[in-house]
Amino acid sequence: MTDIAEIFGPEGWLAKRIEGFSYRPQQQEMAEAVDRIMDQGGVLICEAGTGTGKTFAYLVPALMSGRKVIISTGTKNLQDQLFHRDLPMVRQSLSSPVSTALLKGRANYLCIHRLENTLLEEVQLTREQVTQLQMIREWSSITKSGDISEMKQISEDAVIWPYVTSTIDNCLGQECSSYSSCHLMEARKRAQEADLVVINHHLLCADMALKEEGFGELLPGADCFILDEAHQLPDIAGNFFGDSVSGRQLLELVRDTIAEYHREANDLPEIPERAERLQQATREMRLAFGLEPRRGAWSEVAGNPSVVARLESLLEAIEQLAQALRSVEGRGKGLDSCNERCETVLLRLRKLQENSDEESIRWFETHRQSFRFNRTPLEIAGIFQNVINDHPASWVFTSATLAVGGSFEHFAQQLGLTEAETHCWDSPFDYPQQAVWYLPKGLPDPASPDFNRAVSDLSLPILQASGGRAFLLYTSHRALQEAADYLKDKLSYPMLVQGTAPRTELLERFRSLGNAVLLGTSSFWEGVDVRGEALSCVIIDKLPFASPGDPVLQARIDSMRRRGGNPFMAYQLPQAAIALKQGAGRLIRDEEDRGVLAVCDPRLLSKPYGKIFIRSLPPMTKTQDLSVLERFFSLTEADKKAGPTRRGHS
Repeated sequence: MTDIAEIFGPEGWLAKRIEGFSYRPQQQEMAEAVDRIMDQGGVLICEAGTGTGKTFAYLVPALMSGRKVIISTGTKNLQDQLFHRDLPMVRQSLSSPVSTALLKGRANYLCIHRLENTLLEEVQLTREQVTQLQMIREWSSITKSGDISEMKQISEDAVIWPYVTSTIDNCLGQECSSYSSCHLMEARKRAQEADLVVINHHLLCADMALKEEGFGELLPGADCFILDEAHQLPDIAGNFFGDSVSGRQLLELVRDTIAEYHREANDLPEIPERAERLQQATREMRLAFGLEPRRGAWSEVAGNPSVVARLESLLEAIEQLAQALRSVEGRGKGLDSCNERCETVLLRLRKLQENSDEESIRWFETHRQSFRFNRTPLEIAGIFQNVINDHPASWVFTSATLAVGGSFEHFAQQLGLTEAETHCWDSPFDYPQQAVWYLPKGLPDPASPDFNRAVSDLSLPILQASGGRAFLLYTSHRALQEAADYLKDKLSYPMLVQGTAPRTELLERFRSLGNAVLLGTSSFWEGVDVRGEALSCVIIDKLPFASPGDPVLQARIDSMRRRGGNPFMAYQLPQAAIALKQGAGRLIRDEEDRGVLAVCDPRLLSKPYGKIFIRSLPPMTKTQDLSVLERFFSLTEADKKAGPTRRGHS
């Protein structure tokens, strides 16, 4: 067996076979640690700073191990990049015979049965959706994978996709007439047969929670799990180990019931009538919460007579539809499936309404046109620990942001990882030379009503010095909107604002413009990779503490206090430190990048806990003098003429 050092060393296989590859001792050390855990078993938690090349560091031992390996990522974007770019590159360089497969959740695959149903319902679609549907029909005849990401002409968040993809609720399984040609089943079959499978955390947690009935085979079949972007796991797992009922779910049930009725039992008009009654009750349920999107504790539902009345009407409408569907039981697989969905939703809603156990959090959230009722476990550590104990494989948890002040205690406690080997490898980038961290003087307290305006005023000279080329990251949508309104007539650079176009489109425009200023909230704090001069400045409005009004956070805080803990130090502060690391991580993505990070929060210096944030960030040059920024950017202009350096691979 080839030694890891022979592969990653300065004159190793990767250096000889991959153009631009550069040796990094941190990458080799991580690969050796992953290789050791895969060989001996156990749990490894490791942070690898930006530029370490952690992707290659776990792919090489995974391909060399001779074991069944599952690699899980936090986002579909990274999943696709890993499978279509990084994995083939490493596999080819090692001349590895290992078979690989890509597996996503069912909503990512075209469902032939639902496509056929929707083609019969074109009258219910908008003109744009009819055009998209025809494009999907043409594509359906040539696609081999059925992966909707192949359809570049239609955005993955387009409204048409739920019409032609399935959910665990509406899938007919082996009863489906298109089962033998099902794209999802084909993808699962390939995953079962492959040596290395690339999935995402949503799919992994669905498998852990056995939500995918009849498909709990992912976990038992694997010898090793590598979880990249592992900092996202606690939140994702919390959603899967609970229960939820959404307005969208109910409206899909209505739509499917009517479609299956016309296919299978076109002689009982009370079925579509009751389905339409449920549709009306669902819309009235949303309106009962008011127009503004929000999140709240279940006590707000129970304490509002109008909302309670609408919930009772909703339950009654579901029950009446279930009764009508029971009367035609056996007439068709589609209607039987709709009946089962009615019963499941009814049971979940009753449990949400009546269940007040101390181990879970009941809460609601409303969106512009929908709502969701949720039951989330107060803690998932015990549940997750049981999963690991039940599957004696090797487990690797990695990310660029797992440690807080050099400690993994917060992450390990959230997932119940009591006995884990831990390592932290710093980024190989020369942060003191490549980046300046600016902490402005004289800013008001973040709670002050003048704070948002002060941050906007402060941003203008920074953006003037940087020539635009900046992300302005905000901790709330309200702050973002106030800043956008204030800056729109004051900026001399193109301004892009989250929400005005899909994220991918905004990023493409940002890169192509070269001097734009992009304003974003949470979705731009992580998973965004803009290399080069187009992003030379990141301005963060304040420390990203989660909203204390969030019902899930509040319940966890209350629980910690009851047990005598300190929720601020044990939970809120570590979460915020990791989020700040993610936001700051947008700035330096390459060994050629140079830039300025401005964090406009005076608490970094005025509060004792500010030191924890400072210790968690890379060792950039720190200043409170604006002229240092101006000199830095003028030097950057001069550096452009110095010529390119070698880039490393991730």
